Amino acid sequence: MTASQLIDPADSLEDQNARLIAISEALMAKIEQSSDPSGLAYAQFERAAILEGEVRQRTVDLERALELLHKTNERLGAANRAAEAARANLAEAVESINEGFALFDEDDRLVMSNSRFCRDLADVVPDIEPGLSFHHYVELISQSIYLALPDGVTKGEWRDRRMQRHKDDRVIFNVRLTRDRWLQVGEHRTATGGTVILQTDVSDIIRAEREKRDRLMDRQAQMVRATLDHLNQGVCIFDNDLRLVGWNTGMEALLDRPIHGQLVGITFDALIARLNDEITFSEHFTRDHLLAWAHRRRARRPITFEVTRRPAQILSVFAQEMPDRGFVISFTDVTTEREAARALREMNETLEARVADRTEKLGHALDEARRANASKTRFVAAASHDLLQPLSAAKLFVSFLSDRATDDLSRATADKAVSALASVEHIIEALLDISKLDSGQAIMNVQDVPLNEILSSLRTELTPMAEAEGLSLHIRDTDHIVRSDPVFLRRILQNLVTNAIRYTDTGRVVVGVRRRGDAARVEVWDTGPGIAPEDQKTIFQEFKQLGPYMSGSKGLGLGLAIVDLACASLGHDLTLRSEPGRGSCFAVTVTRSSLAQRGPTPRRSEGREARPRAEGLVVLLVENDEELASALSLTIEEWGSHVVHAQTAEQALALLDEIDIAPDRLLLDHQLGPGMTGLELYKQLRAQFGALPARIITANRDRALAEKCRRAGVDLVPKPLEAASLIALIDDEGPAADR
Repeated sequence: MTASQLIDPADSLEDQNARLIAISEALMAKIEQSSDPSGLAYAQFERAAILEGEVRQRTVDLERALELLHKTNERLGAANRAAEAARANLAEAVESINEGFALFDEDDRLVMSNSRFCRDLADVVPDIEPGLSFHHYVELISQSIYLALPDGVTKGEWRDRRMQRHKDDRVIFNVRLTRDRWLQVGEHRTATGGTVILQTDVSDIIRAEREKRDRLMDRQAQMVRATLDHLNQGVCIFDNDLRLVGWNTGMEALLDRPIHGQLVGITFDALIARLNDEITFSEHFTRDHLLAWAHRRRARRPITFEVTRRPAQILSVFAQEMPDRGFVISFTDVTTEREAARALREMNETLEARVADRTEKLGHALDEARRANASKTRFVAAASHDLLQPLSAAKLFVSFLSDRATDDLSRATADKAVSALASVEHIIEALLDISKLDSGQAIMNVQDVPLNEILSSLRTELTPMAEAEGLSLHIRDTDHIVRSDPVFLRRILQNLVTNAIRYTDTGRVVVGVRRRGDAARVEVWDTGPGIAPEDQKTIFQEFKQLGPYMSGSKGLGLGLAIVDLACASLGHDLTLRSEPGRGSCFAVTVTRSSLAQRGPTPRRSEGREARPRAEGLVVLLVENDEELASALSLTIEEWGSHVVHAQTAEQALALLDEIDIAPDRLLLDHQLGPGMTGLELYKQLRAQFGALPARIITANRDRALAEKCRRAGVDLVPKPLEAASLIALIDDEGPAADR
């Protein structure tokens, strides 16, 4: 048995120590009295010593526990004293507040309040005790005999509204009590979810504000009266019972009588009846309409109408409802304004008649101008077509002579003739472009255009021209793809480069492309004489040239005019930077395509062979111009092929039936006079002989015709014809649709 089994753990430490001491003494006594020789006495002594050690340890623990308990009691006492002092200080502070104060806990139970809380509600004060619920507190307030309820509000409604406000974190409002007293109630939420209520007596403040407002209203009433008397309009005011309560001197002037006696307090209906013989309403707004508006039970909208008083006086009437359901009516004499408006209307009618007459005359003049412009456009197109026909023949004849020339002088002369004819061709093409752009008939087919294809073709075409002028032409390759019309973009760049070559005496011309965000800027630099700032707008006008070139030795001055018009039509930004003596830079900015960029387009071959490789072919030529047909026949037959010529489509079909030969190539003029066109003839021949290499030739530059030829699978070649175009036809191995 151990020591722990001899004592009861439930006993106090004092009892346990006493019991252990008693056990130890008993064991010691027994050891001393025992004569057991076997050592039992020593064992008992040893057990007693152990018990004494446990007793000593328990005694130490007991002393420590008592000391700790003593310190804890001292701290608890200090804390209780501090809490009591804080509570006393808080109660004293709350009581010192001038306003009524109350604190509710997070469960909406009253924790504490001061003596001023609900002091003005004497019948509620006895029930203000800690533990009072907020709902019961509001119920007590709503039932108090000292609470002055708002008009039309019951006690239950006031209680519900008060409880609804209790849901907000912060509320401030005024409560009216009996005997003209007011309490301002402020309700604030604490951090722990409790509620603090402050009640402040604001009766003196509200009474002072009321007196101040009354004085202000009296002053405002005087000011309003003075203002009304100084108005040009007549004004009268009716209360919510439709009785006259206010007016001004202007109203008395309109009525030609003072308003007193029976008129004071007169009803609106009676006043209208008195004025029945003096005022005439219009058919759009009658007396009944006005009376119905005045007696309307719902909100009235402002109204404006006019009446006539006496034969010559016109009054504009405006009526508007006031907040108290009364209304105010003003009368304005607008006789002078209406007379002026009538005179102005008559004047306007006279002016409109004159303007209509002038407009009609201008319309006729505009129609004449449009007809003249259309006639000019048709004339330019027709003249260009008529000029391009013999020009094509002349170029072919001269080329034929150049090939047959046996001496250098004849060959040089023929080459100069070809160059002169090419210049005439460029002038005619420029006139056609100017005519279309001016008349708005130019059709822009915006699409993705690889810039390098245009620049490569310009390099091939214009390098000989630059070398002939003693200049170096550098056109750098690019990989940009832009959104533009390929034909007009090529014409723009061709004109800029050609213009730079023509007006540069020495040096070089450089063409390059720079990237500018989502756009590409094509720049044409030259080392020419430069352009003065005052002349940089003039050069873009038609037939305008500068300095020594005004004689037309470098052209007619149409190239830059075409560039300006074409860029404007396409929406491309055209800029010029130039300084006299230091050259010029023309730049065209074009939007880049969203397609992925591809590598630079390979340069085209620098030239074609002088004659086609194929020989012995039968070429059907349908051309109604004798000179051009003769030149074409002479050239093709010189290359070793045979020509079957007809002037019209009908003659061609009949001739083919007669000789019973299927042609190898087709060269068809589109405009063949009355009857079938060249494109229609091509479709019929294709149905009869199958797909044949063919070209449609025309001086018509209409984009719609080119699109029709593309859909039909045949190439369209513009006049004047080049020998290279004929060589391409002879060497062609299949129709456009199959290539």
